[in-house]
Amino acid sequence: MKELRKSATNRLICGVCGGLGEYFQVDPTVIRLLWIVFCLMGGSGILAYLIAAVIMPE
Repeated sequence: MKELRKSATNRLICGVCGGLGEYFQVDPTVIRLLWIVFCLMGGSGILAYLIAAVIMPE
């Protein structure tokens, strides 16, 4: 059973995108690019990233 966690090995800032990439079995670079696009489309991506960094376990 998979768990959504921050990545310990594939992290740049907090490991949120790496953890999402590992969970969905997608390259974390794709997740990071999508997150950047999400941030540029109104800025709510930054808030979502901060919330995910606090909520997701290590």
